Amino acid sequence: MRSAVMFQDVPDKAHHIIKSMSKQQYRSEMGIMGDILDVTMDGGQQGVIVSAISRRANLSHYSVLDKCEKLISAGLMESRRDERNRLFKITEKGLGFIKEFQRFQTIVDSMNLRY
Repeated sequence: MRSAVMFQDVPDKAHHIIKSMSKQQYRSEMGIMGDILDVTMDGGQQGVIVSAISRRANLSHYSVLDKCEKLISAGLMESRRDERNRLFKITEKGLGFIKEFQRFQTIVDSMNLRY
């Protein structure tokens, strides 16, 4: 209760800053796509199932499927079915993209920017 009273005394501008600080923990869509490509790159030629991508990229099953469909449409990933699962793997185009994206991340990180 005390924190609620203290928060009411915070000016509007500071309130906006505090709210935006809590949002900074979220990744951008590009960051999420990069994480998914990293996971599929680690999976090699056999591919990776959705639940493994979900776990390693810290995303819901539905979010992974949505992002994977976008990556497939862009030609950065492909999918195939085995007897039981749908497997996702990175394409050559995806490997080139992730290499450039990692260079971009290095530059952005060195400038203390958020992407």
